Amino acid sequence: MTILLLVSALFAAPAPAPAAKPSANIALPGGPPVTMDYLAYDAQHGRIWAPGGNTGKVFVVDEKTGKVTPIDGFETAKVKGRDGNERTVGPSSASVGDGFVYVGSRAGAKVCAVDAKTLVRAGCVELSSSPDGVAYVATTHEVWVTTPREKSLTILDVKKADAPVVAGKIALEGEPEGYAVDPGRGLFYTNFEDKDRTIVFDVKTRKIAASWNPGCGEDGPRGIAIDTERRQLFVACTNKVKTLDAGKDGAVLGELETGAGVDNIDYLLKKHLVYAAAGRTGQLTVAEVSDQGALKKVSQSKIAEGGRVVVVDSSGVAYIADSKGGQLLVVKP
Repeated sequence: MTILLLVSALFAAPAPAPAAKPSANIALPGGPPVTMDYLAYDAQHGRIWAPGGNTGKVFVVDEKTGKVTPIDGFETAKVKGRDGNERTVGPSSASVGDGFVYVGSRAGAKVCAVDAKTLVRAGCVELSSSPDGVAYVATTHEVWVTTPREKSLTILDVKKADAPVVAGKIALEGEPEGYAVDPGRGLFYTNFEDKDRTIVFDVKTRKIAASWNPGCGEDGPRGIAIDTERRQLFVACTNKVKTLDAGKDGAVLGELETGAGVDNIDYLLKKHLVYAAAGRTGQLTVAEVSDQGALKKVSQSKIAEGGRVVVVDSSGVAYIADSKGGQLLVVKP
């Protein structure tokens, strides 16, 4: 009987991935709704940054206490979206730099520096086109801004950290979407959403170093995250995540279905975990990445529909933007 039980155990179906359970969500003042796009995590100060476009505020959340501190003074504007509907836009993206966080605002097409410690806003610079993603590049002390409406990247000099200035522009053949930075190697990654391409730039020469096909299909690739140690690049399609070989030719090393409606993803380097929120199916998928780039689902949890953007803190807690609900959904590992 003992032998039979052991044999049965060996051939038993694997247990399903455990479901993570959400903890207390964080309501943001002025909502609902609170329109959010790019989130950022400041590891040094233990804070999550959530620009709330329609409110004209940027919300800074203490990861230990959950306390929300609004930063006021960002303008808003009424614009027509691609669907023809009018909406209110404002601050929409953030990137943590050296002592300052850089906030992109679609109202007025500006990027502003905010002191990461005191949360006091400093200098702003106006761009020729509305900013989407904002990425601090430590290699060159610059901020690279994706400006998809004019198919370009706008480069800001932030050597004077509190006073960004426009230092150049790179014309592109597609609409940039998402970003990742490898500061040690001086590389900047973005996608062409309309071309199904992932593009690699040398930040010193500002030239394209490589162009890869992630194979996302007609809907194109969205967010990006990177493992700079293993040189693995994680590209979000709208319904899955793929691992690309960033150290060689960009070959696809692994992929995992996540559900529909994925946008910006995140990666926890110390545990080799990818986080992807699927807004249409309302679920957060966490996947472990092997040395070879294979993706294995380790947890999946139910979240509010519409949550398509996620950022993770140093302990593995995920924060998902629930714009319709005017809150950050919090999922602990």
